[in-house]
Amino acid sequence: MTRWLDDDEQRAWRNFLAATQLVNEALDRQLQREAGMPHTYYMILVALSETPGRSMRMSDLAVRAQCSQSRLSHAVNRLEERGWVERAPCSSDRRGFVAHLTDEGFAALEAAAPGHVEEVRRSLFDALTPAQVRSLDEICTAVRNTLES
Repeated sequence: MTRWLDDDEQRAWRNFLAATQLVNEALDRQLQREAGMPHTYYMILVALSETPGRSMRMSDLAVRAQCSQSRLSHAVNRLEERGWVERAPCSSDRRGFVAHLTDEGFAALEAAAPGHVEEVRRSLFDALTPAQVRSLDEICTAVRNTLES
């Protein structure tokens, strides 16, 4: 039997879809305008910057950046062209590759970060009270825990 959404759930679902799409579009526009990169590239650079040695296996990076292997490969190709990322064979697995954030890539990330954080604040957090921020965190954590388990 289908468990249809009630009116409250339907409204919440549609608002969730619209809000997440609008926030993502705002972040992408800001990063394109101010840093010349899409949000996906920024997320890849952040993921690499937060790992020891600023390096990560491509398969792990795809999971961390929340994108498919093919989309990640395309993005890393573009980031390599800019000199922001280098790719090398994995020493422990001949089939795998490791992406490494270069000094130039780290500098590009540092330059983009202030504008990105301001847009995150403007697009999301400025509209919320501290209690709503805590609720948002709890809601998102519950959804992630369900989907990642």
